[in-house]
Formats: sequence, C-alpha cells, structure tokens
Amino acid sequence: MTIRVGFIGLGNQGKPIAAHLAPRGLATTVYDIAPGPVAELVAGGAKAAKSPKEVGQNADVVGICVAEDEHVLAVTLGDDGLLAALAPGSLVLIHSTVLPQTVERVAEAASGRGIEILDACVTGGADRAAARRLVYMVGGSEAGLAKAMPYFEATTDVAPIHAGPLGCGAKLKLCNNLNTNILFAAAQEATNLARASGLSPELLEQVCRANGQFTDMTLAYLKGKKQPEAVLSSEAYQRFSTSMAALAEKDLAWALALARKSDVSLPLTALVSQLAAGIYGVRNTNRK
Repeated sequence: MTIRVGFIGLGNQGKPIAAHLAPRGLATTVYDIAPGPVAELVAGGAKAAKSPKEVGQNADVVGICVAEDEHVLAVTLGDDGLLAALAPGSLVLIHSTVLPQTVERVAEAASGRGIEILDACVTGGADRAAARRLVYMVGGSEAGLAKAMPYFEATTDVAPIHAGPLGCGAKLKLCNNLNTNILFAAAQEATNLARASGLSPELLEQVCRANGQFTDMTLAYLKGKKQPEAVLSSEAYQRFSTSMAALAEKDLAWALALARKSDVSLPLTALVSQLAAGIYGVRNTNRK
C-alpha cells in the first residue's frame, strides 16, 4: 500500500531528510515557518501546507524535525496542531532531540485519537542525511516500526535501530549526542596541543584516522574549523556556530536531566556542557 507522507521542520537536518520523500514516489506534504526550504521541496515534487494541521489532513505518516521540545509540542498539540487532523491509524515520527517525557506527552495526547507515536531520532548530520546514510534510533512498537518502513527506506539505506519501547529512541539519542560532543571537545584539545607544541594538526589527524580514534564526523568537525579566519569570524558563520552551540547545550542539559532521573553521575558531560561555545567556535563569549 502506498502511504502519504508529511514532514514538519525543514531546517539543516530536516530538509535533507524530507528531500528524499517525493523523488521516491511518495505523495509528500511539507511545512516550515520559513518559505525558502518549503519552496525547495515543492520544486522537488512536494506540496506545501500552510499549517501542521494541513499536513495532517494530507498524510498517513508524518516526520517532525524541529529544534526544541516546545516546538514539538507546538506543532502536534492544539487546535491547529498535527494531531487535530490526522486520521486514526496514522503514525508520527519524532526526529527531534527531546526529552523522553516530551515524546510520552505527545503519545498520551495521540492515543485517544488512535494515532501512534514513535521517537525516531536521527544521527549522522545533514551530510549523511543527504547521502542516504542517516541512522534512525526508534522507540515504540514493532508494528509501528514496520508501518514506518516505507518512510525509512525512502530516506536512508541504513536499517533503523529499534531501541525499545516508546522513549528509548530519545534516550539513545541523548547518549549518542553526549558522546559526540565529548569527542569533539577531545579532538579540539588534542589539535590545540599539537599545534602549540610545533606539530602539524594534519599529523595528528593521520594518526587518529589510522587508529580509528577520529570518526568521519570528528574529521568533518575539524575540517570546518580549518576554514579561513574571514569565514570563521563572519556574521553568517557565527550565527551558525551560535545555533550549533545552543543545540549542544540543550542536548547535554537533557542528558544531564536523564542522568539525574536515572541516578547516574556524568561529571565529564557536565564539564563539556559549559564548553560548547568554544567547541563550536563562538566568538561572542558574552552571549545570553
């Protein structure tokens, strides 16, 4: 059976995911508050919606990739939200990095309408999404996962990882992002020491690539920091860096919240959460 799909949130991560849907033959309806990315997806065969509710009126499976927990709640709940229009039997995939409680709150609201929620968090970044190498970490039922397979197969060549019941995808994503940011911090400090002690950073990369310590994602992070100073200090790059640092701070704060709830200590995570601005190259250290 051919499914109709929807997508809400066409930012840096969401747009390359959604861009695969219509070209794979899936009837696709998209929504974002910014008109630019919507126009790009429409040019690729999608239809534009004027609200999350309109997405729900035209889809059986909907992906959500927005930045914050409050954004997930805003696009799903309320009179103009997604859940107000989805038919019973529909499926919502939450790709955003959010607290497990946020997923559970949406699922509670959806259950009375016969709508299923999966926390289908993603890892790999925009480049891997564009290259169909994105990894989904899915929390929810086996039946829901099976129903979502046409969507997953349209957007990645990598089999989704079933993390467990609802909320486990979000938990796994927080663990994953914790690890990513600690690796970035370590790579930056090792590079700083190499350069300061008279070694070429490229030598360090050669060794750490050979021994497996630098992943593709870490190497991409370091490559971004090698751009000319005029680029790194530009207003556009600083806006990007500030947004990335803010996302990292949010993700690490949520990891620490999960740690408190799980009665486990994460001292290194707590430290790195205070270093995100430097890790992502933010020059304005007095930002609010």
